[in-house]
Amino acid sequence: MPKITLEVLQKAQNGDESAVACVLAHMMPLIRYKAANSICPGLEFDDAVQEGIIGLFGAIKGYSAEKQVPFEAYAAICIQNAIIAAQRAASRKKHGPLNQSVPLKDIHVTPSPEELTIQYEQFQNTMGMIQTQLSPFERDVLSLFLDGYRYEQIAEALNRTPKAVENALVRLRRKLRQSKEQLQ
Repeated sequence: MPKITLEVLQKAQNGDESAVACVLAHMMPLIRYKAANSICPGLEFDDAVQEGIIGLFGAIKGYSAEKQVPFEAYAAICIQNAIIAAQRAASRKKHGPLNQSVPLKDIHVTPSPEELTIQYEQFQNTMGMIQTQLSPFERDVLSLFLDGYRYEQIAEALNRTPKAVENALVRLRRKLRQSKEQLQ
């Protein structure tokens, strides 16, 4: 790949997005290479790449052609320093618990026997309320609604209008809410 010209670099320093994109495209293989070699607990590949890009932006802003150093060499050092700084920050002791923790979605918590008993009692109370306080039509509507049927489908299955189904759902929601409040 050809070197970055001073003209493109000056445009990038002045905020020309296409020039910045050109510099970024030119330097991206180096950024990815340095990021791949810097992965550690707390610093994933994508994060290291982002840090490298931030380092490149700093190199674009801070480069001075008067120092007679090629931009690629200057940018490589800025990229490397940014990634090393991120690596050091990620490996600090204060980040240890985060680096060694397990995500909550991977933890499967089994309820205790006491919690299972409480849940079972709540379920039984809810089912009893459904049997005693809901009309047969409301119970049928609830059953079909919980099975994923739409209002129109429930109305067709029960030989009623969609409005009657909607009204039944409003009533049964109100009854369930009142029953829940009484249990608390």
